[in-house]
Amino acid sequence: MYFVDRSVAVIKPKAPFLAWLNAVPDNDMIELSLDALRADCTVILLPEFDEPEEAISHIDEMYDKLFRIELSSWYEDEALWPQDRSLKAFWEWFDVEVHSTLLDTVDADIMNSPVDVDED
Repeated sequence: MYFVDRSVAVIKPKAPFLAWLNAVPDNDMIELSLDALRADCTVILLPEFDEPEEAISHIDEMYDKLFRIELSSWYEDEALWPQDRSLKAFWEWFDVEVHSTLLDTVDADIMNSPVDVDED
């Protein structure tokens, strides 16, 4: 087991995200509950930080990409996305849990690949 020189953040959808999902036209999904939506969330690696506020500032800098990732994981058609994707809207739509300790329990190299989300 190894300490990793990163922090983590868990991006958890809130009620406005759920309302958007359930209001998408021609939505053929079963109606989700907020608990179900928050049960399996996106986790991102962050730089190590001394204060939680530093992690929040880092998220503020990349909120647009995170917002896009969350929306595109449900619908790739940007015409279905909400018009207001401001920083304020991000924090209204998502809770963010920040954790300062990350342990790697796998004795193998981490494989990664870039996330492809178009930016305006």
